[in-house]
Amino acid sequence: MIQRVILIVLDGVGVGELPDAAEYGDVGSNTLAHVAEAVGGLALPNLEALGLGHIGHFAGIRTMGQPDGCFGRMGQLSKGKDSTAGHWEMAGILLEEPFPTYPRGFPKEMLDLFEQASGRKVLGNRAASGTEIIQELGEEHMRTGAPIVYTSTDSVFQIAAHERVVPVEELYRVCRAARKLLKPPHQVARVIARPFIGEPGLFVRTERRRDFSVEPPSPTLLDILKRSGQLIVGIGKIEDLFNGRGLTRSIHTGNNAAGLDETVRLLKTMPRGLIFVNLVDFDTLYGHRNNPSGYAKALQEFDARLPALLDAVRPGDLLCVTADHGNDPTTPGTDHSREYVPLLVVGPRLAQGVNLGTRRTFADLGQTVAEALGAPRLDCGESFLDALTPG
Repeated sequence: MIQRVILIVLDGVGVGELPDAAEYGDVGSNTLAHVAEAVGGLALPNLEALGLGHIGHFAGIRTMGQPDGCFGRMGQLSKGKDSTAGHWEMAGILLEEPFPTYPRGFPKEMLDLFEQASGRKVLGNRAASGTEIIQELGEEHMRTGAPIVYTSTDSVFQIAAHERVVPVEELYRVCRAARKLLKPPHQVARVIARPFIGEPGLFVRTERRRDFSVEPPSPTLLDILKRSGQLIVGIGKIEDLFNGRGLTRSIHTGNNAAGLDETVRLLKTMPRGLIFVNLVDFDTLYGHRNNPSGYAKALQEFDARLPALLDAVRPGDLLCVTADHGNDPTTPGTDHSREYVPLLVVGPRLAQGVNLGTRRTFADLGQTVAEALGAPRLDCGESFLDALTPG
């Protein structure tokens, strides 16, 4: 019987365009393949041993004759290609309509409400790179106290402020106020606090980012597991994506290394339940910045940390490595990409080398986790737990 599930989401690591990629402007996207090609091949021996090479052709990644893990890929049924939609689908929530986006900036009525609630005028109001817009408007922000509001091609309302001008807790308060205001038809997926420090020309974002997600519309895998008496710990931005629901504990981390450290530490003490981890560096530091070499380095750093994680896994554990969407850094835009995501599953008492195929929905993973931990079924998804059972 499975006692613990460790679910690790490599944020933005897609493995090839979905059939409806054209609807999203993502024809030809393949995050992992294009990163591998851009750097002349990837060295990911530990992911390779789990069966990564069986999912697709990625330069430098071999197809192992007998992988240690089970492998496949998952398609997405929900509309959209953001982190909220991806994580929610894993947890059994399918979205029939995508969250709204504002590539030309937010309408005046949205900003008027926000300024009234925050008591501050705003700067910016356009789609922009977060690192670039703070260099451009940071000095004016420090002089006026007006927060920098911007978006991207994702469904996000981002608020940047210097920690010396707007203390971080005040920035979080402002973001919570914005979250309450942004209702349909302007219900963006996430309001994001983007604190930064430094002096003009040398501003840098800090690791105290927080995401304030819309409330899930119905019970998720996390809610169902919690009701069944399981322990559920979210690491990284999991709490933010689910608006705090369904967790018995949350650990916020600023980067991949810290997220993995917390995961290994937790595996030494947590007796049962779900450890749900989001590792965001691939997406935020490299995908959105069109940096394939940095992306490759982050992948290889994760791969190098995988043995320590596997050493902490014990009999009765199920470890899954997947993603929530793509973010191809070799394409002209900086948006997420509509892609399949990898599915790698391993555990001391699980089958090895099983091809899990192409799953129709991320919800198949959530259904598998629910069954593995003895919780009631989700409303959608088909479990593949039987395929993981030896013999």
